[in-house]
Amino acid sequence: MSDPVTGITTPIRLDYRYTPGRTTSEGLKAIKEGRMEGRRCPSCRKVYFPARGGCSMCGQEFAETVLIKETGTLATFAVVNVNFANRVIDLPYVTAEVVFDGADTTTMVLLRGVAPEETRMGMRVKAHWIPKEEWDYSLANIDYVEPIDEPDADYDSYKDLV
Repeated sequence: MSDPVTGITTPIRLDYRYTPGRTTSEGLKAIKEGRMEGRRCPSCRKVYFPARGGCSMCGQEFAETVLIKETGTLATFAVVNVNFANRVIDLPYVTAEVVFDGADTTTMVLLRGVAPEETRMGMRVKAHWIPKEEWDYSLANIDYVEPIDEPDADYDSYKDLV
């Protein structure tokens, strides 16, 4: 009897084309210009970043644009031990769900500048952008976030986003 198969390596490729709507297009144009813009729901007042066309909670169409800060709070995270990234990253690395200041939703970004075992929820972070000459219509302009010298946020301030 031969040993059971415990894993295989196979090339996988996904080709797709994404066509953003009006609101998302405006948000991507802002990112290309180095601004982070969200949209506020006129009913529940939640600010969504990245911007989308309408509130997933209320169903209301957004009208108000809100400037989002480059600082935020790490709401939750995952330590990754498999290199799924499209670039070479030393393992392990941390992917983080960050609620940027001014937003009420999280954005997934890479966390750098802190060891995985020292990463914690509530940690205050700041966006680090790729070089300006490489900016495109993409959230990938934010290369990663890194810790800043501020006290951790109180759990109650982000507990609903975990």
